[in-house]
Amino acid sequence: MRKIVMAAAIATSALGLAACSETADETGDLDEAMVADTESNADAMDAEMDEMGADMEAGANEVEADAEQAAAEAEAEMDEEMVEED
Repeated sequence: MRKIVMAAAIATSALGLAACSETADETGDLDEAMVADTESNADAMDAEMDEMGADMEAGANEVEADAEQAAAEAEAEMDEEMVEED
């Protein structure tokens, strides 16, 4: 009788260990998937930040060109006024 109880306990322990091992494998797979998702999200954010930076630079260049044009026009107007006064 003791041998049967002992065999049942060993079998139950073996099944429990097998289940834990399978769960650990699934957990490892889940961890790997989470890391891959995180890396993918980081790459997407990096690409979006690069695009935003390029857009900001283009906008700044446009503002700079507009300011230079306005300054040149103002200088030309001042030159015209000075010529008219002479």
